[in-house]
Amino acid sequence: MRHAEFTTAIPALTPTSATAPTAPLSNGGGKFGGIFNEVEGEVSDFIQNGGGDFATSATLSAEGRMWAARSQGATAAVMGDGADTSPDQQAFLASIAPWAKEAADKLGVAPELVSAHAALESGWGQRPLRNADGSSTYNLFGIKANAGWRGNVAESATTEYVGGAALKTSARFRAYPDQASAFRDYAQMLIDNPRFHGALGAGNNAHAFAAGLAKGGYATDPAYAAKLSRLAGKLQNVSG
Repeated sequence: MRHAEFTTAIPALTPTSATAPTAPLSNGGGKFGGIFNEVEGEVSDFIQNGGGDFATSATLSAEGRMWAARSQGATAAVMGDGADTSPDQQAFLASIAPWAKEAADKLGVAPELVSAHAALESGWGQRPLRNADGSSTYNLFGIKANAGWRGNVAESATTEYVGGAALKTSARFRAYPDQASAFRDYAQMLIDNPRFHGALGAGNNAHAFAAGLAKGGYATDPAYAAKLSRLAGKLQNVSG
């Protein structure tokens, strides 16, 4: 999904952190899997070419509209669509608030922007990357363990976008001892990597922050900046 250093871990039946199109909802065997395989490319092409109203589009078959609608539903769950955050989402935001503020201060952005990025990448903390023993890696930002990484590593399934199509693969990710370490590494990575300097100093400008990350190659999903910007804007409205 990203440059070799970054990617989002996506367990089965959950959308990627960049959710249009979502990761395959299923590719199981039998008639169910066969129908999905037939329409997956159709839905992906529709989205890539501008999309529109899935429910009424004449360019999608009935099966395509069904899968697109399911995809949108999964996306809405991760994006937290709606005016308010749920109790679980509020609990997640509270749990990361001190570290999000610390990272935000270093990056020159509003804390809500960092919290939104963590929420988007981790599905509001519901899709944490895990170590082999099942313990959390605290990697809420889907950061890969590249050749220069000297810390602990966990291998996990992930979804990469290639030519607009979501493909499942596996990758090695950074593992941290706690949330504080994860947020500090995230902030330092953005500061040290010149590709992401466009995201620094964005203040309250969610669009500038998201666009800077996307331009630097944080994600391969072409809609990534829009999704992060929308979620960050929602958190700013809630906190305001």
